Amino acid sequence: MTTEQRARPSVDAEPTDAELIDRSRRNPEDFAAVFDRYADRVHHYLARRAGVTEADDLLSETFATAFDQRDRFVPERSPNGALPWLLGIATNILRSHARSQRRRWQLLARSTADPDEPSPADRVAARIDANALAKPLIDVIAELPDGDRDALLLFAWADLKYEEIASALDIPVGTVRSRIHRVRTRLRGLLGTTTTQDQESA
Repeated sequence: MTTEQRARPSVDAEPTDAELIDRSRRNPEDFAAVFDRYADRVHHYLARRAGVTEADDLLSETFATAFDQRDRFVPERSPNGALPWLLGIATNILRSHARSQRRRWQLLARSTADPDEPSPADRVAARIDANALAKPLIDVIAELPDGDRDALLLFAWADLKYEEIASALDIPVGTVRSRIHRVRTRLRGLLGTTTTQDQESA
């Protein structure tokens, strides 16, 4: 195989997200492939934050907004693909539904989650190895400033890296680090307090 043959891209290679979005500017139907790639992950994130009932409508709104704003997609800011960009749009849409979302957090803090739906605290609790603290964690999450909560849930539920969270929220990566650190410190304090209380009551 010659150097030229090795350098030539395969005709069967899957187009990148950036290529699909660029094509969709001329051929809008190409954007459907972006939906096919990421709809499940975006829906999962929306369902955990807003509930399964609202997630379908929010998913449609997310991708409709992404389609309308596809000229704003900057590949250099999302080198690993369009998911952080899509989740950033989803997060902004969730903020516009903040009132219903706040009621959901308050309800979860007062009651047991639907057994057929993953607990909103499961992933956070798993990351700090404290699954038994689900309810106190929900209380803490419900009280977080919006920016801290968004950074935490993109990290814990969407598995985004700090750089991807920065891209999704359009903030410096240093701000993401400080927000995650601030929340981790608060959760560690909760864990320490709860552990002490458990030991005292034993």
